[in-house]
Amino acid sequence: MQSMYPKSGRVILHVDMNSFYASVEMAYEPELKGKPLAIAGNTEERRGIIITCSYEARKFGVKTTMPLWEAKKLCPNLIVKKPNFERYRTASLAIFQLLRQYTTLVEPVSIDEGYLDITECSHLGSPIEIASSIQKRIMDTLDLPCSIGIAPNKFLAKTASDMKKPLGITILRKRDVPKILWPKSCVEMHGVGGKTAEKLKTIGIHTIGDLAKANDIQLKALLGINGLKLKERANGIDIREVDPESIYDHKSVGNSTTLPKDSSNQKELTDVLKSLSEKVAIRLKTRNLVGQKLGVTIRYKDRKTITRSQMLLNPVFNTDDIYRKAVEIFLKHWNGDPVRLLGVTAFEVTEKESAVKQLDLFSYENDAKEEPLISAIEKLQSKFGKEVIKKGAIIPKADFSVGTDTSFNKDFFDHFRWKEQKPPNKDS
Repeated sequence: MQSMYPKSGRVILHVDMNSFYASVEMAYEPELKGKPLAIAGNTEERRGIIITCSYEARKFGVKTTMPLWEAKKLCPNLIVKKPNFERYRTASLAIFQLLRQYTTLVEPVSIDEGYLDITECSHLGSPIEIASSIQKRIMDTLDLPCSIGIAPNKFLAKTASDMKKPLGITILRKRDVPKILWPKSCVEMHGVGGKTAEKLKTIGIHTIGDLAKANDIQLKALLGINGLKLKERANGIDIREVDPESIYDHKSVGNSTTLPKDSSNQKELTDVLKSLSEKVAIRLKTRNLVGQKLGVTIRYKDRKTITRSQMLLNPVFNTDDIYRKAVEIFLKHWNGDPVRLLGVTAFEVTEKESAVKQLDLFSYENDAKEEPLISAIEKLQSKFGKEVIKKGAIIPKADFSVGTDTSFNKDFFDHFRWKEQKPPNKDS
């Protein structure tokens, strides 16, 4: 199987969910399947805008960002629903949790798309087999369709995933670029918007091929350093690595390590968790963040990988709290077999000052004691501005429901009859 992977270079997947919001709604309400469905804000008003729509709606010409009145004119039978971002967020967390069962090198770039570096995953099968497994598992367990691009870098993987929708798997190699990409208009290239395409036309660049052969001095004068980057992409070059620490809409901060040797020694394993917790705490502190959910990844000697996470009563940001919860999760789910890799991740990451705290019986007493101080601080901030004085961590009181020890929102997976599965192991 190793022969299916390059001796040098990377194998990158780009997983892109198809009509994500609409697909989640259809997964919750199967009677919507096969019907023209749109998700739109201000559904009662003519000013409402289409956020996304099903492929059945697209056949009528309905498009994202189209005014709702225009969409209904094109498709009188269009079903319109308000967005339910809690559903979409829960589904997104489930998707990325599943992707991390294949590799720790997963970079979410939005709520419905992300990159995986599977260069070291030959034990799971060929790149096309891994992509097929991911696509099938997301569909079987979550009832959500996706398209996947396979390529040697992020730009080509992203381009490939756009080539066949829905439920496509496309391989795009660097040698394919002149034949497949160069004849296309620049505006069709990922990273080139309409305004940039118009600027490129002013110097005679109309196609991706023109951009690939463009003069560096002209490009830099027109678009700055970004012009040179676009030329590299047009030639199929992209040196960006898949970054598991990337922060976006719903964020996570984590760290993982492969052990020097497989170990089933509990003391050794908890020491590793301590070290990982310290690194996560440092990254949270550097970014002034707290995590409202904590996860632990365990990869065994046979390469089976599981990730278990738990919503927290109070947000965490220091080493001791992260370590204590990480050990609790680990000991609950470790089966005693030798461990090859451990990871600790803080999920649901938010800025420290906007985090929330559950007022349980223990914290309520402390909060009551602090009320006079908080009141004084608020009066000073009201008079002189919020920057005049701050506590080390002011965490406003708010209701925050306690999660279970399951990996995701329980109601969501009860609906989908979630079953724990592991990635294919070619040796089994």
